[in-house]
Amino acid sequence: MWLRVLGSAAGGGFPQWNCGCPGCRAVRDGSRPCRPRTQSSIAVSPDHQRWFLLNASPDIHAHVESLSAPQSSKGRTTPLAAVLLTDAELDHTLGLLLLREGRALEVHATQAAHEALYDGTSLLRTLERYCAVEWRPVVPGADVSLGDGLSYRAFDVPTTKQARFGPTSGQGRVVGYRLTDERSGRSAVYLPGLQQLTPAIREQLDDCACLFVDGTCWHDDELIRLGLAGKTAREMGHLPIDGPDGSLEQLSPLPVERKIYVHINNTNPILLEDAPERRLVEKQGMEVAMDGLEIRV
Repeated sequence: MWLRVLGSAAGGGFPQWNCGCPGCRAVRDGSRPCRPRTQSSIAVSPDHQRWFLLNASPDIHAHVESLSAPQSSKGRTTPLAAVLLTDAELDHTLGLLLLREGRALEVHATQAAHEALYDGTSLLRTLERYCAVEWRPVVPGADVSLGDGLSYRAFDVPTTKQARFGPTSGQGRVVGYRLTDERSGRSAVYLPGLQQLTPAIREQLDDCACLFVDGTCWHDDELIRLGLAGKTAREMGHLPIDGPDGSLEQLSPLPVERKIYVHINNTNPILLEDAPERRLVEKQGMEVAMDGLEIRV
């Protein structure tokens, strides 16, 4: 199977439209080596023709255009087969509305995410006025075939983040996906939202060849230090990279072939290629995703 990083930044992208933090200034004026990034999403394909999106960011137009579309002499066509959602966050779902020109859209989401998008934000209710929406319920722990030897298993990712819409507690508010090429038996895990690396989540990482994992903030109090917000990374549902219990210390020893940070906030210094934090991440065997990165697993 093929996996492609469509967008590697967190909500707002890099640079963020209203932010003047050191990273955003650097990417605008070119004062330090760094690359612009769109908002978080990846795609997976069993054949490099049909692609399944994991999350639908507001930058979905550019994301779909970057995929290899099936050849067609006339009419409308798309390489997009379905969208798999990890949660109901606006940064991960607003792109669904931009797919309204399609005749039908297949959306895989948990009961909790569907409830938030249908009865909370009314996003899916609105989309249904434009095209048919086929909801495929995502049940954590169940293996689901996507055809052509590609399958997934979702797993619950506990969070204490306050939900703005939908259920405020219980399973299925946030999930990760373990994607498997059944022909080779090799798997990749997509985990863009991670508040705590629990034993149950660690089990999902066993024997995976590639891990795309939450790299939102370097410091837990990163946004507070910069005067940009009053919440810590953990309070926003994200495990910071740095610190004795951060993701770098916990993930770098794992025997995973490629461990790649995605969903990186514009304030995170690892986006700056000459930053000591970036060098530390790479020294520990982790990677920093960029838009367009493609991996065959």
